[in-house]
Amino acid sequence: MASATKDSTSGMPPDAAAVIAAGTLCWRVEKGLLEVLVIHRPRYGDWSWPKGKLDEGETTPECAVRETFEEVGLRVELGIPLATITYPVNSGEKIVQYWAAGIRHLTPVPDGKEVDGVQWVSPKKARSLLSNPSDVEPLEGLVEAYEANDLQTWPMIVVRHAKAKPRSSWSLAEGDRPLAATGRRQSVAVSRLLQAWNPERVVSSPWVRCVQTVSPYVNQRSAKLKLVDALTERDAARKPGRTRAAVERVLDKRRPVAICTHRPVLPVVFSVLAGHLGKHLRTLLPSEDPYLAPGEALICQVSSMNPGRIVSVEQYRAYDD
Repeated sequence: MASATKDSTSGMPPDAAAVIAAGTLCWRVEKGLLEVLVIHRPRYGDWSWPKGKLDEGETTPECAVRETFEEVGLRVELGIPLATITYPVNSGEKIVQYWAAGIRHLTPVPDGKEVDGVQWVSPKKARSLLSNPSDVEPLEGLVEAYEANDLQTWPMIVVRHAKAKPRSSWSLAEGDRPLAATGRRQSVAVSRLLQAWNPERVVSSPWVRCVQTVSPYVNQRSAKLKLVDALTERDAARKPGRTRAAVERVLDKRRPVAICTHRPVLPVVFSVLAGHLGKHLRTLLPSEDPYLAPGEALICQVSSMNPGRIVSVEQYRAYDD
């Protein structure tokens, strides 16, 4: 049984001296058969996957989505994380993170400069075409997930609200405490990060700092926003069972979603997620206070074919200045 896993706290691999890149393995099912999209790069005369280097101020998920659009004209939403590969280049070492990206009813259009040809091929054909042997590793992970019925997924994203004004300097109602100036900048970065998965719904604590954190994304993507009292600090402390039930209801909907809540509520949320994870993936859940940094997100991919089964866990901190 395949389990795609990755754990990153910043979206950046640890070796800052390396060339960092990100990309996708676009996939589809045609007449019951799995196909993947390979690209031809005239500059190198090779066959590869859509990928490219990070822009300044960009996380790897954002880079993977942007590069896929720029090279083959496909606006993708990330699925399960695949292998991160490393290989030597002239400048030293290149590290590339890959994700699966399911494609439905979209036609790739190569940019003609970086990419001058594309092919939808079987995994077997892709193995014979790929020029870099290391590019086979993410393909193997994709095929393994497909055979386990875990390739088709939907994202459930848990976001800790961005940095708020200090409690010590706030004398009004706790639910009205807003974001600090840093937090408002973080909320814009959170919006950019969430667009890599593009959840259609946002479920949030109604307290001001949570609503302000997700508002840039909700406004940018016209996502549906639902405010749930059970996700507030007060309700989670008094009636944690209601909080757990609220999270379970979100899972039961089986639709892409982001949940925004508070640091003290995160252990309750994660306790629900743990019940949908295998033993190994459970170890990727944050287990120590503060669990997530302000504006940080935990991304779980939930299997569409095996309802309620979380098949990957990732963790990213949105880039902000």
